[in-house]
Amino acid sequence: MIYLASASPRRQELLERIGVRFELLAPNAEEAEAAEALEAIDPGERPSDYVVRVAIAKARAGEARRQARGLPPAPVLAADTTVALGGRILGKPADAGEAAAMLRALSGRTHRVLTAVALARGRRIDHRLSNSRVRFARLGAADIAAYVGTGDPLDKAGAYGIQGYAGRFVRRIDGSDSGIMGLPLYETHCLLRGLP
Repeated sequence: MIYLASASPRRQELLERIGVRFELLAPNAEEAEAAEALEAIDPGERPSDYVVRVAIAKARAGEARRQARGLPPAPVLAADTTVALGGRILGKPADAGEAAAMLRALSGRTHRVLTAVALARGRRIDHRLSNSRVRFARLGAADIAAYVGTGDPLDKAGAYGIQGYAGRFVRRIDGSDSGIMGLPLYETHCLLRGLP
């Protein structure tokens, strides 16, 4: 059994898919504000460094929550996903206008989806990085407006989630579909098994 330091339903579904037993260790409302602060981008930070740093910080915060709540010892799993267009990090959009701008930038181009997964075992934290390439079709203004109108882009890195409506924009994937959804299953399996 592990603790999952995330409220993401996608991550929960993915863990269930591979038969991992877990207990949620999501932050409460007060802790969620501190978690949002972890996601601030440091000036000049590379996308791969950013996503690894945030995943490790989330695992560390999850382990601290476990201890503070007096829960029995068990590994704490955390993850973070970001979209990178060149060296630019596209996090979660602040509003519909920013979501539309991100989708216009991704239209007809290839971008990277980086997901880092981190596992805390007490003070020890190990991590893995999944790096996938996604090619979007050219998106018309109506496509973008319709998708933004669903509200779905507002809580997604890069303003889209591949597992839903936006999946129809994807022409090609080179990498991990589960990593693009927020939890790379191969890397997670390796971490849980202690594999190199």
